[in-house]
Amino acid sequence: MKERSWVEINLDNFRFNIRELKRFLLPHQGFLQIVKADAYGHGAYEIAKAALAEGAGYLGVANPEEGKLLRVQGITAPILILSPALKEEIPEIIKYKLVPTISDLTFAKALSKQSSEAGVVTPVHVKIDTGMHRSGFRSEDFLSSLKKLGRMPNLEIEGVFSHFAASETDEVFSLKQLKEFERILAQMDNKPKYIHLANSAALMHNNSWQTNLVRLGIMSYGVYTNREQQDKLALRSVMTFKSVLAQVKDIKKGEYVGYNLTWKAARDGRYGIIPIGYADGYDFLLSNQGSVIINKQVCRIIGKISMDMITVDLTSIDRAKTGDEVVLMGGGTNLLRAEQLAAKYDGSAYELLCQIGRRAKRYYFDKGRLVSQAPLSRREFVSTDYSDSKLGTIISSAINQRLQDEELADLINKEVLRGFFYNKDKDIQYRKDFVHTIQFIEDKDIKDYYVTKTRLQFRKVLQNDYFIVACANSDKLLKKYFLRKDVEYRWLMDTNFALHTEQFVVTKVMVKNYNLETTHNVKDSCLEIRCQHPSLSDLKGIEVDFIIETLTYYPKTSHQLSIYVTELTKGVSVKFEFPDVLKSVEVSSIFSGKDKYPIIKKTGNSLTISTNKQEWVFPNSGIIFSY
Repeated sequence: MKERSWVEINLDNFRFNIRELKRFLLPHQGFLQIVKADAYGHGAYEIAKAALAEGAGYLGVANPEEGKLLRVQGITAPILILSPALKEEIPEIIKYKLVPTISDLTFAKALSKQSSEAGVVTPVHVKIDTGMHRSGFRSEDFLSSLKKLGRMPNLEIEGVFSHFAASETDEVFSLKQLKEFERILAQMDNKPKYIHLANSAALMHNNSWQTNLVRLGIMSYGVYTNREQQDKLALRSVMTFKSVLAQVKDIKKGEYVGYNLTWKAARDGRYGIIPIGYADGYDFLLSNQGSVIINKQVCRIIGKISMDMITVDLTSIDRAKTGDEVVLMGGGTNLLRAEQLAAKYDGSAYELLCQIGRRAKRYYFDKGRLVSQAPLSRREFVSTDYSDSKLGTIISSAINQRLQDEELADLINKEVLRGFFYNKDKDIQYRKDFVHTIQFIEDKDIKDYYVTKTRLQFRKVLQNDYFIVACANSDKLLKKYFLRKDVEYRWLMDTNFALHTEQFVVTKVMVKNYNLETTHNVKDSCLEIRCQHPSLSDLKGIEVDFIIETLTYYPKTSHQLSIYVTELTKGVSVKFEFPDVLKSVEVSSIFSGKDKYPIIKKTGNSLTISTNKQEWVFPNSGIIFSY
């Protein structure tokens, strides 16, 4: 890879670290994998998948937005929101089935109310403040608050937990927190499903038998939080940050490099320019302190780190040249471990990992093979991030990129998508399981016409508390009903018939289990049959079954019957039943969609044309039966 910079994530090393940490779990304990802050910069989605494969029972995020993104990407495992959530975020918590932390009764009441209104039970974890004094109920208030939470409807207290303030550095204070946590647990009448306290650092010396879940964070990413841990387990760096030499230059003794002239050449030599800087997440405080590796040799950073450039001393490097790979962090060497780099400026390895590679792609390796990559933006595409106009531009650009044909992409965008997104003003209607049966019946008393019975059945989201069945005796008059959203059935009557309820009868109309009432009206030379029921108002916005049956007449002289699909439809089946007199019936279909050539089945005096039930058929599709 020869990009300006990139980040390599070694999933084998991550799994190795998980297994090392799991050696310290007690027999009854599982683990929760922390993937907040995009898994500390490693990529929450890929890390979550790897952790779940290693047995993680839970995932931990900082806020609902992080949980939502995992859900959009297809992660179904339980997700705990570790930080306090806002009341405004409750709808998304419920929608994406996230588990919030409860540290405040006011928030809990709002969550209970909205959960009740949505008809769901929301699991929650309740946090105890045992001395860190961030979020959580104060220990003296916890038990009374827990009782109040227990009385709130539609909330399930699934977990109780606390958090160490200094598990890696202060054994005395951590032990004090542990005892306080266990004291409160001893007073609880009913313990919840999950009890958790230990993080990665606490796993080896403050892991209580009373807990059954451990939260694995920074150490699972291969970062030690104190030196003593290195004697107890081996950890491998998961993230490697790389770039290339963009330029190699000579420098003379006494010349300066970089802003504010902080480095002066002590002898003639060479230096290189790396095309990344602190805007890429490589910390400014590593100026004149950090090191990189080029051609397996260590090179010092010289001068101040700029927003977009780093300069390194190449004087002792024999063959450094433009385009050579540069390792800035990781790479399997202790010198460039995140904790070692952060220690040079008394910084935080957590912060460094989270900020590294802001303008770099991430590449994931598993068993030595490249298996996935993440975009420059470090966030997968989520449509709700964009306005409608911006989203339209993105869709158009994506179609062009995918087809590699600007003219064809423009045609699809204008002729297909615009009809949905613009003309319909986002109100896209569609049907499912569309089954239409037309039966011609020979009647000796009716010489020139077939008695015609039709039955239409489909599923659809009910838009109104009524709908129209329309009948006209000219194409021009019927055309206006194709544009109306409240019309569910249209029939073209022979011009020899006057529009009358005796010539076109709706014999049955049902929505869900309700038989609808019908009223007739002749309007603008068209017959409108209004179908309604008092209970339909309660079904608006809900997907329901429609059944429409009619009885009418069809001219024998026509010699063809046309059936049209007027809306986006998933799964189409049209059956034509005809009398013996029609010995030869041919069928042709004009289907817009993936399945352009549907299945044609002939059985006795019937022809059935159908698509796969999962196939979409676009509007303006149709079938012509010729006889």
